[in-house]
Amino acid sequence: MKWDRNYSSSEVDDRRDEVGPSGGGGGGGLWTLFRVFSAFGWKGTLVGIVIVGAIAVGSQFTGSHRTPSSQSHRPVASSPQEDELKHFVGFVFDDIQKSWERQMPGYQHARLELFRRAIRSACGTATSAVGPFYCQLDHRVYIDLGFYDDLRRRFGAPGDFAQAYVIAHEVGHHVQNLRGLLGKHEADSVHVELQADCLAGAWAKDADQRGLVEGGDIEEALNAAAQIGDDTLQKKQQGYVQPEKFTHGTSAQRSASFRRGYEQGPTGCL
Repeated sequence: MKWDRNYSSSEVDDRRDEVGPSGGGGGGGLWTLFRVFSAFGWKGTLVGIVIVGAIAVGSQFTGSHRTPSSQSHRPVASSPQEDELKHFVGFVFDDIQKSWERQMPGYQHARLELFRRAIRSACGTATSAVGPFYCQLDHRVYIDLGFYDDLRRRFGAPGDFAQAYVIAHEVGHHVQNLRGLLGKHEADSVHVELQADCLAGAWAKDADQRGLVEGGDIEEALNAAAQIGDDTLQKKQQGYVQPEKFTHGTSAQRSASFRRGYEQGPTGCL
């Protein structure tokens, strides 16, 4: 993907300096618990974020009474790789929002929160175990940059456009929120997630038309969508598939939804 490596976004809040819970195992168990709650739809997802965060954090954060704005002037310890990811995420996040601003009258911008290990949101306290998420109560996307290591190594989905797809999917939830669509399918989280995949594809179509997409990028996104399908994840985690516990859709459904958005644009999703 073509992007400006010196880009800095004014709509990204870097909260990686906030103190999270101590290290240790259990991430896989928390992820499983979160997916159980998310099976009950969007409200279940919010409940899952709160409960998983409470289990992982246990006690209050050190300095938890500080507000995000009070920490914005503190230097954040970061590796060169994380610095590059921050620039990339900011560029992609802003590009996605500018795209929706052109295509969706009355679009209201979301914000993106970077964190490490755990974060407090209007939807409750969440840990990195839940992965990137969108909180409809504060119109913010939350992501621990360490997730991209998992995306590449654990899920087998390398590439910068795979990373961009993740952000576009979460902003897709913001589009749904603005359109009043999140509450209409509370009992069917699969529908909500597949539509967000489609909206991610719609952004990819627009980005391609503007010359940002390079050879192999769309394949990276399609592979990422397939690698995090419910059936594929269940096979990796437990060795068998339980369709009744699907929350995001199968690998085939997720990649097909992204492709539909890429081929048809927003009209193919909404």
